[in-house]
Amino acid sequence: MTTIDSIDNGVNVQALLDARETLKGAPEAARFTWRSTTRWENGVHTTSTVKDYFGLGAEHSHKTESSFTADHPEVFAAEDHGITPIEYLLVGLGSCLTAGVASVAQNRGIQLRSVEATLEGAHDIRGILGADSDVRNGYDGIKVTFSIDADASREDIEALVAQSQKRSAVFDALTNPTDVTVEVA
Repeated sequence: MTTIDSIDNGVNVQALLDARETLKGAPEAARFTWRSTTRWENGVHTTSTVKDYFGLGAEHSHKTESSFTADHPEVFAAEDHGITPIEYLLVGLGSCLTAGVASVAQNRGIQLRSVEATLEGAHDIRGILGADSDVRNGYDGIKVTFSIDADASREDIEALVAQSQKRSAVFDALTNPTDVTVEVA
């Protein structure tokens, strides 16, 4: 029989639970500002970097700077140096939900063997091309399908996914209105 102490999905749940309790008494420390900088390269090719952020009342840096290349495929008359910006939304959502599954499984004493999320975004590009003003610019819908191998029943696995979805910052940002301000410096 597997015990909660023998489960190792690589998530330090105790640290997360301790942080939750600490931040209940210090809500100002829970205010984080995530940042990225995007530089135009050529055509529709851009490079974005992520390094610094603010949280717990201070500035922080990731261990390494991460760089992300975005472009459009050749069928859009581009050079296809990277995935499209709208595909990065799928990457962010899949990463957030999958990390959540691992965290919830660890907390519930469920050993994972594998987790894979496949995401599909339905997108009518007539909107972004200005070909039809009635077609929105973004996704019409996103479908996430999980394949999870774990020491758990299907019902328990579905509950993991539901809890991950409930706590996902990216899911929330995509499914609820988020204020976005765009300005010129």
